[in-house]
Amino acid sequence: MADTVLITDAHPPSEPPPARHRHRHVPGPQTDAPPARPGLTGPRAVITPVITVLTVGLAFVSVFLAAFHTPQAHRLPVAVVASDHSAALFDVRLQRIAPEAFQVDRYPDAASARHAVEHRQAYAAYLSDGGKPKVVYAGANGPAVSALVTPLAAVPHGEGHKIPVVDILPLAPGDSRGLSVFYASFGLILAGFLFGQMTYQVAPRLSFGQRILSLGLFAVVGGLATSLIACTAFEAIPGSFLGIFGVVTLMAGAVGAATVALIRFFGPIGVPISSIFMLIMGNATSGGVLPPSFLPGWLQPLASVMPAGVAVRAMDGLAYFQHDGLTRGVVILCCWIAACVGTIFLLDRIAATSGVVHVATR
Repeated sequence: MADTVLITDAHPPSEPPPARHRHRHVPGPQTDAPPARPGLTGPRAVITPVITVLTVGLAFVSVFLAAFHTPQAHRLPVAVVASDHSAALFDVRLQRIAPEAFQVDRYPDAASARHAVEHRQAYAAYLSDGGKPKVVYAGANGPAVSALVTPLAAVPHGEGHKIPVVDILPLAPGDSRGLSVFYASFGLILAGFLFGQMTYQVAPRLSFGQRILSLGLFAVVGGLATSLIACTAFEAIPGSFLGIFGVVTLMAGAVGAATVALIRFFGPIGVPISSIFMLIMGNATSGGVLPPSFLPGWLQPLASVMPAGVAVRAMDGLAYFQHDGLTRGVVILCCWIAACVGTIFLLDRIAATSGVVHVATR
């Protein structure tokens, strides 16, 4: 029987080439997280936080002590309705009580002088025209003004008679110390600063529209909540609720927009810069603790341009002083918002066209 020869291929069948792994890019979820940063190292990591925090803290100590350690009134306007002789005599006696604290302004009649006090054009009025002399003032200006005006009762008149002093515009029962406007504004200014800081920490890559929407939402909700607490819950700020709500909302928007703009422009260093200007300088010169006339000369101008200062005056005007400072405050706050939002928009456009990474995320 013939042997069957099994002929096999000398080469084993080739195995199929291994399949090539094709790497496909799978888009992940969109995120606002900033790129990883290595951070500071070495001596700079030790020294930089110390310098930054101490700068802010010492700025707070310096500015607030400069403003409030020995507050002195500077030429508070006092309306005078009296004869030339009586007016001159009253002025001399004022200077003896508190030199350089008062400035005498002549008015034609008692009605115009009272109008000046009620509209915060004068802090007090001396009325001695055809009747028994008296001094009227607005206690709504705060305890500091009241303490300065009340001693005028000791000014002798005629044969040693004292002049009666009458408060024609007292503080609300829920605001016995006259600090409610300051507390309400300070709280929301602090919130505005924190919003500006958090918006770049939590979501540094938001689009311009989303960031402005977030700013507007913060301002409206913060203004409404603050007004409800101060005006309704505690009845600490009298006056129009809608008016207070509008001013507080604009103030929150101005401070938040300014903080965002500073951080957007300067990057991380914008945080201490905004804290010094918005928080420290703004609140110290707001006039909520003392009227701006009690501030040192180098701080007084800030009260008329900073968001806190114009907002506090507008809220005081709504609450007590016949809308004094309201129009000017609304205009200045709107200018702050427009300027800061415009700056953010311009910086975003420049970054988008040139491919520059947001400085706030570096």
